[in-house]
Amino acid sequence: MTEPERLILVPPPDFRSREAGSFLAQMDDLSKNLTEETRDLTSEALEWQPAKGMNSIGMLLAHMAIVEVFWTAIVLENRAPDAVPYADILGIGEDDDGMPIKKDGIPPANLAGKDLAFFDDLLDRARAHLRSVARALADGALDREVTKVRANGQVRYLNVRWALYHMLEHYAGHSGQILLLRHQWKARHPDS
Repeated sequence: MTEPERLILVPPPDFRSREAGSFLAQMDDLSKNLTEETRDLTSEALEWQPAKGMNSIGMLLAHMAIVEVFWTAIVLENRAPDAVPYADILGIGEDDDGMPIKKDGIPPANLAGKDLAFFDDLLDRARAHLRSVARALADGALDREVTKVRANGQVRYLNVRWALYHMLEHYAGHSGQILLLRHQWKARHPDS
């Protein structure tokens, strides 16, 4: 008889806010699952597109790290969008994921030939930054509202809780895309 599977999610004990810790525990679990499902991907697979104008797995991984840093900075740290320290945290800039890709575009040259270790490092750096900021949040800080104005002038009101939720759902959505692209890659390249 096999051991029963334990699917237990516990917020990290070192977070001031158990709720903020719960969001991080959920994001970490998604990251663990995505990591397990992508270990067999080569640099070629990470660059592959089903067609021009479509995102590659590498682009999506870089994008996930960039977006995590963005929301951490502009909401949790209440920075201005032009003051997000992408290069300091990730070593790449906000546009280095090549997204949004042009209609007939290909992945950006700066991601060419990058292996899983490169993308793992980006995601790890983004998560370490989020963790360091979120760890200090008190429960009441999740209710803090911020006002952000988009480039088109649209005003948006959001709170820290929503930003944590959005990072979680953003990560989950792109993880699904990555798994679909991985499946398509494997179907077209069965010997890889």
